Amino acid sequence: MEIERKWVLDSPPSGFEEHRSQRFEQGYLAIDPAGAEVRVRRKDGAKSVMTVKTGSGLVRGEEEWEIANFDALWPLTAGRRVLKTRYFIPLDGETVELDVYEGELEGLLTAEIEFADEASAQAFVAPDWLGRDVTEDKRYGNRVLAVEGLPS
Repeated sequence: MEIERKWVLDSPPSGFEEHRSQRFEQGYLAIDPAGAEVRVRRKDGAKSVMTVKTGSGLVRGEEEWEIANFDALWPLTAGRRVLKTRYFIPLDGETVELDVYEGELEGLLTAEIEFADEASAQAFVAPDWLGRDVTEDKRYGNRVLAVEGLPS
């Protein structure tokens, strides 16, 4: 299970570029309107994984494994892709994953924090710089962004 909250930022925090980062190429092979998705992701042009997620919102099912055939699967994701650089920023014992989007989503900044349990996620008080909580707003899910683009 994945327990995660998500925010949309107006601007990145000062010094974010000094933190460790990874560039992601992410495409969706299958998207079920009920919430299931199958995606492929390549990190920094090297490590590739396939992920199956179910559900939406704060708590979701997630299974992930490494794959060797990213280049063969990538063309199948045309029209359903997200390109972004993720910065890993420590915050009060947690890690903020700040995503800076490229291409058609350029200008969008989101941040996610994965929590050990629902109680921790609910109790977390976000600093102002994290912006607006969009955990339950499906328009900001990467799968929706990949297909529909920026929310209006």
